Amino acid sequence: MKGSHELTDFSHDLKTDELIKIRRDLHAIPELALHETLTHTYLLQVLTAWQTERMMIKMIPEVPTAILVRLQGTDPQRTIGYRTDIDALPITEETGLPFQSTLPGQMHACGHDVHMTVALGILRHFINHPPKDNLIFFFQPAEEADYGGYRVYQAGAFEGEWRPDEFFALHDDPARPAGQIATRMGTLFAGTTEIHLTFTGQSGHAAYPQLAQDALVAASAFVMQVQTVVSRNVDPVRGGVVTIGSLHAGEVMNVIAGEAKLAGTIRAFRQSDILMMQQRVREIAEGVAQTYGIKADLKLIQGGYMPVENAAALTTDLISFMTKDPTIDFALAEPAMTGEDFGFLTQKFPGTMVWLGVNDPKHTLHSAQLNPDEQALQPGVAAFVRYLEHRMSID
Repeated sequence: MKGSHELTDFSHDLKTDELIKIRRDLHAIPELALHETLTHTYLLQVLTAWQTERMMIKMIPEVPTAILVRLQGTDPQRTIGYRTDIDALPITEETGLPFQSTLPGQMHACGHDVHMTVALGILRHFINHPPKDNLIFFFQPAEEADYGGYRVYQAGAFEGEWRPDEFFALHDDPARPAGQIATRMGTLFAGTTEIHLTFTGQSGHAAYPQLAQDALVAASAFVMQVQTVVSRNVDPVRGGVVTIGSLHAGEVMNVIAGEAKLAGTIRAFRQSDILMMQQRVREIAEGVAQTYGIKADLKLIQGGYMPVENAAALTTDLISFMTKDPTIDFALAEPAMTGEDFGFLTQKFPGTMVWLGVNDPKHTLHSAQLNPDEQALQPGVAAFVRYLEHRMSID
């Protein structure tokens, strides 16, 4: 297959050139949520080549592209989880790189190829140096859509010896220097909710509006009214977002639209605020429908995209360790309205997520030109190896 693993000597920790090769192999085969079959095959090739008697690999039939790996500790006091996402985005790559996407209209434009590579580097180290505590590595599909973490959890994958006592994860940040680690106490990323709304009225001739029910006018009123949710219902100190990013209605200039479809997002740092904002969107949709004499079909989908709430004790320990370690470039971060379904796992297990700088300040996440600096890979691996070894030293 494209990008099959050619490394043959696994007796050592992965070097920078080996990490870069893995990242480029994965970058070339980006796949969308719940369809990560080539990625799954590639990862499984690597993992089975590394397998030892202390290492177990587990598949999830309900989510067939997911992979769990468990390393048995030598004297376990706890089970530590590490999660990486594996899916890509429906974006046509425009980097011109020699290893760019081989799959049309699909790209690792959010750096999940970087995430997987760092996870493999950490795993390789602890295969070579058996950990004191048990370690679970979760290769998660469907982070960008379809909430893969939620699906795997609901399938019962984290039960018994596969249940972590704590969970860690990272996300690349193109605005930060390559290899820098950053996080904060409290909420790092917002929770999100998808808005899918259809107004249905009655189409008709533009010359006879009294005989029609204009769905486009209703949709316009809805767009304007939801702007008040953040400005008048959300505590300004906490912040929030309601964005309608898509509105489709009508096809002909002199025909009144009988249907209008809208899509958007709700974002906030507190789940209580998200629930309140969802309710206000419902009330506005219902009120607009009643005002204009039309029907409203509203779907609000949060799935697993809860706020990423860093656990206090874990995050205090991580920040303290990384601040004091002279080999780690660490910085405190501000909260971001970025959505991440690791938030669901932080609702179920104590967890901490961090940023990993990848030094591409000209491009944002989800850009068709995103080109992470591969010199971030080795520092990312090293920082987490050192921190996890520290965690295991705590009785």
